[in-house]
Amino acid sequence: MFSNFISMRKVQLIFISIIVIAFLTVGFTSMAQKVELNVGTAGMGGAYYPMGQALANVVSNHVDDVSMVPVVTGGSVENPRLISEGNVDFAITNANMGYFAVNGIGSYQSKLDISVVIPLHPSLLHIITLADSPINSFADIEGKKVGVGTAGGGTISFINVLLEEYGMTIDDFTPSFLSYADQFTQLGDRNLDICFMLAGYPASAATQITATHDIKFIHLEEEHLSNLLEKYPYYTKIVVPKEIYGLEKDAVAIGVSNILIARNDLDEEVVYNATKAIVEHLDEAAETYSTANQIDLSKANEMTVPFHPGAERYLKEVGILD
Repeated sequence: MFSNFISMRKVQLIFISIIVIAFLTVGFTSMAQKVELNVGTAGMGGAYYPMGQALANVVSNHVDDVSMVPVVTGGSVENPRLISEGNVDFAITNANMGYFAVNGIGSYQSKLDISVVIPLHPSLLHIITLADSPINSFADIEGKKVGVGTAGGGTISFINVLLEEYGMTIDDFTPSFLSYADQFTQLGDRNLDICFMLAGYPASAATQITATHDIKFIHLEEEHLSNLLEKYPYYTKIVVPKEIYGLEKDAVAIGVSNILIARNDLDEEVVYNATKAIVEHLDEAAETYSTANQIDLSKANEMTVPFHPGAERYLKEVGILD
C-alpha cells in the first residue's frame, strides 16, 4: 500500500511538473513573439516627442503582443532617412519632407523607401522673440543670433525657404543649431535674439518661456505669406489663438501638415493593426497629448507619399481613404 502511495505521488509530481513546464513554455513563447517597435520623433521641447509618446501608448495598449516606444531623433529631415535605413520602424515627419524623400529631391540625394500611415497634426513655423526685442520682421534677423533648431530637423529647411523669399542667405545671421528646449533657454538668457521652431502648438519649449518672460510672435508680411503659399502648395496658413502663448493677438503663421511614416518592409499586419489602434483611439491619444485633437484624418486623400499597404487596407475599409 505504501509503495502504491509513492507511485501515485510520483505520478502527481510528474503531472505537476508537466503543467509548470507547459506554462513556462507558453510564457517564454509569448515573450519571444512580442514585437518591439519604435517611433522616431525629434528633440525635446517640440510637438513630435509627446505626439510620438501618445501614439506609442495607444499602440502598446491596443495591439496584442506589440509594444512601441518613442525615440529622440534629429527631427523631420532625419526621420525619413532613419526609416529607409531600417533604424526606426515608424517616424513623424512633415508632408513636404516626405514628398522630397520619396522623390529624392531637396535634402535627399536619392529616393528613400518610406510610406505614409496616417496624416497627423499641422506644424507651424514659430518665430518668437522677447517682447522688448527690436526685431519686428523676418528681415530684422540680419546680423542677429538666431536659434534654428537641430541640424536634422525641418526648421532650417523652412528658414531656407523664407531666406529665398526675402532675398537673404544664412550668412546674413549667426545660426545656433540647438534643440528647441535649449534654444528657448538661451533666448530667455538673452544669448539668442530670436528662435525659430517648426512644431505643432502648444509646443512646450515656447510655453515654458512664457512663464518667466513676455514674448512676441513675428508675423510674415501678407505679401510674402501669399507668395509662399502660392509657390509651395503643401504649405498652409495657420492661426494660433492668442491665449496659447499669452500673446496680445492671434498669431498667423505658415505651416505644413505632419505625417506618420513607416518602413516599406514593415509587416503589413503589424502596420494594419497599429493604424487601426491609432484611428480608433484618437481620443485616448489626446488624453496623453492634447495636440492629437488636431489630427484630421480627411487629409489622407491629399497625401503625396504612397501609403503602406497595411495602413491603406485599414483606411479603405473604414472609408477614410477613397
